[in-house]
Amino acid sequence: MQFLTPEGWKAPIGYANGIAVDAGRIVFVAGQVGWNADQVFESEDLVPQFEQALKNVVAVLAVAGGRPEQICRMTAYCCDKPAYLAARKQLGGIWRRIIGNHYPAMSMIFVSDLLDHPGKIELEATAVLPRTAG
Repeated sequence: MQFLTPEGWKAPIGYANGIAVDAGRIVFVAGQVGWNADQVFESEDLVPQFEQALKNVVAVLAVAGGRPEQICRMTAYCCDKPAYLAARKQLGGIWRRIIGNHYPAMSMIFVSDLLDHPGKIELEATAVLPRTAG
């Protein structure tokens, strides 16, 4: 995995400008919201929903044999911009605890609502796993 930052650009914080990978097994993780395995939201607050959604992404990726550091791209859809901005430091701590110090190419998109109520954030990811023998 090669992290792409053009020469002379300031290093990004909390994301990568781009990532190049050699072809391998590509895993697409659909949008994961902050509900548990029974599809129940245990909180209506952004922070615990972000934590659960991130755990859900990692759990789906693990089914394919993937690890968090193999995530190349993540898109976040959030319908509470003030709550997101107020919680950035806390969300960063959750990210580092679950994903580590790996920061893929990411986009944050603020939307008016999510399909699954009372969802506040939805995360989708793309990972590239090494080729397996065979």
